[in-house]
Amino acid sequence: MSQTEFDPKDFRRALSQFPTGVTVITTEDAEGNPVGVTASSFNSVSLDPTLVLWSIDKGAHSLTAFEKAEHFAVNILGRDQVATSNNFASRGQDKFANIEYSKGLGNAPLLSEFAAQFECKTWAVYEGGDHLILVGEVLKYRYNDSIEPLVFARGSYAVSAQHPEMIKSSAPCDNGPQDGDFVGDYLLYLLRTVYQGLSSQLYPKLQSECDVTPEEWRILARMVSCPAISIKDLSDMVMQPEIALRQTADWMMEKGLVEYADNETLKVTTKGADIAAKLRALAIEEESALLSQLPAGQPEQLKSSLKTLIETLG
Repeated sequence: MSQTEFDPKDFRRALSQFPTGVTVITTEDAEGNPVGVTASSFNSVSLDPTLVLWSIDKGAHSLTAFEKAEHFAVNILGRDQVATSNNFASRGQDKFANIEYSKGLGNAPLLSEFAAQFECKTWAVYEGGDHLILVGEVLKYRYNDSIEPLVFARGSYAVSAQHPEMIKSSAPCDNGPQDGDFVGDYLLYLLRTVYQGLSSQLYPKLQSECDVTPEEWRILARMVSCPAISIKDLSDMVMQPEIALRQTADWMMEKGLVEYADNETLKVTTKGADIAAKLRALAIEEESALLSQLPAGQPEQLKSSLKTLIETLG
């Protein structure tokens, strides 16, 4: 038992400031059934020998299977595998029903899609408070550079991207004249730079004026037009796994912003609706200030063009 008393919710929120990758850890139980669980508590330990670790909640249904397993596999998910992460984070269903996989060392399931994969022999199992820490020796591994990894930060799914500071326009090369700067004219770089600039101005205002985090803002923004919505639908909209969404909802309930209509439906309160309206006004104000720097007619054209691109990509 810890001698330091923290608010568990607030401590979890502090930990969420550290981004992690998203993995599905798999093994085979004593009856020969495939077992899998979503985990972000994965880390490297040693290069000689090649050791990695992860931890599992002692209350997890699959605890015994992993505690007794001689082998397990770490499947690092790609950015398009949010549904896979949510599937293996859920309870009470056949998680492998619609998943393509093969069997690796010790019959541990290997997902057909992955950013990286590590087949491990259990090296040691340690006590870790309310978790068990499992250390594995990597016997085989593989990875796919063409797949961007899925990221989890501040309770939401995210994607990794090179920081704008790392891709600033460089000086012209010395080996001849340049027709133009590719990076400075590339759509992905332009969109990312605009996003970084606008969010860096908006998010602090949401916090200072409304005491709302970006995660809470995404939820309230969706609930402006849909004051009651199922947790499942909202989870897909705001890119939060259900367990993280419920944690965020708990924090919002303490602020009086939302409440549960039932166990599966979240409802915005009168206070929450008022805050949501204020947040919307702040967001529109920041957007208008930025777009006002464009010539007349271009803001509407810009939005229309981006919507067309989104439909094309979809």
